[in-house]
Amino acid sequence: MNLQWDALAAQIATGTGVGEGSKVSIFLTDPQGTPAVDAFVREVYRRGGLPQVLLTDERFDRAAVAHASMETLAAPAALEVASMEWADVHVSFRVMAAPDPVPVDEERLALQRKSKGHVSELRWQNTRWAIVRVPTPEWATLIGCSYDELMTQFFAGCIDDWHAQRERWEGVVDVLDQTDKVRILTPDTDLRLRVGGRKWIVFAGEANLPDGEVATAPLDDGVNGHITFAGTFWFAGAEICNLRLTFTDGRVTDIVATQGEGLARRLLATDAGANRVGELGIGTNAALQILTGDLFIDEKILGTVHIALGRAYPQCGGTNESALHWDIVKDLRAPGCYLYVGELALINDGIVHPLLA
Repeated sequence: MNLQWDALAAQIATGTGVGEGSKVSIFLTDPQGTPAVDAFVREVYRRGGLPQVLLTDERFDRAAVAHASMETLAAPAALEVASMEWADVHVSFRVMAAPDPVPVDEERLALQRKSKGHVSELRWQNTRWAIVRVPTPEWATLIGCSYDELMTQFFAGCIDDWHAQRERWEGVVDVLDQTDKVRILTPDTDLRLRVGGRKWIVFAGEANLPDGEVATAPLDDGVNGHITFAGTFWFAGAEICNLRLTFTDGRVTDIVATQGEGLARRLLATDAGANRVGELGIGTNAALQILTGDLFIDEKILGTVHIALGRAYPQCGGTNESALHWDIVKDLRAPGCYLYVGELALINDGIVHPLLA
C-alpha cells in the first residue's frame, strides 16, 4: 500500500502544481490518514515546496458542537483561515471516521458547518487545492463491505490516466453544452432543471479524489419538481435518511426526511443562497461501484447523479453564492430510473448510455 500512497502523493502534487517555493497547507481530519499525509509531505519536500500540517480532527469538531459557545461555533477557525491565507496550495485529507452514535444538536452543527463554509470559500478563492477522502476499516464495517475491497476501489478511483479520461469526458461535455434542460425521473423523483447558457465542466483528478464527474450550475430559478434520496447517508457525521426535497422556481419549498430533517432544514437556512441548487453533477467513474453513504465518493460513481445545495461554480456560469455546498447523491442504477439531457437518455431504465460508459 505504501507504493500506492506514493503514487497518489505524486499525482496530487502534479495536479495542484506543487513546485519550488510552493507553500502547501495540509489538513488531516483523523490520525488514521497519516500514511497518506506522510507520503504527500515527502513528495512536497522533494519538489522544493514547504508543507505545513494541521490536525483538524473531526473529534475536536464534535467536542465543539457539544461544549463551545454559539459565538465560538459561528467563528471560522483562526488557524485554518491563516493557513488558507498563507498557502499557494491546499490539500485536505478527509478521513472517513465512523459517525458518532451520540445524537447531535442540529442547530449547533449547522452553525459550525456555516463557519467551516467560510474556510472552504478561502480555499476555493485563494489556493490551488485538492480534497482526498480516505477510507477506514470502521467505515467499511459500517456499510458492510471489506476494508480491502473499499481500499481497492479507492485507489482505482484515484490513480488513473486522468489526461485520457479528461479527453473522453470532454466529448460528453460537448453534447451537454448543447442542452438546455435536464430531467431526473424515477418512481420517487421527477426533477426538471434548466441549464441553457451554462457551461458543463469536467472533473478529472485535479481537485477531488476519488474523482470523475461532469457538472454544471442550473439557472437559479430553473429547478422544479421533487427528488428523493432514498436510504441513509451521512453529512458532518450526522445521519440523514430518506430525504425528499421539493423545488419551486429554483428554491426548496418542502423538506421531508425520516431522520435528520431538522438538520436539513437548518443547513438550507444557512444563508440566502443555501436553498438553491448550485450544482448538477453526473458521475463518470466506472472504477467506483460501491455505494458508501459518503457523498464525496458516491457522487463520482458511474450511474449516479447529484445536486449540490448552495454555492455554484462560477466557471460554469453559476451565480448563486452561499457558505454551503452540500452534495447529495441519487443512484440511478436500477430499473425505472432515467436521466434525460434534452431528448437523450443518458441513463435509460437504469442502463448507462455508451456516451458515458
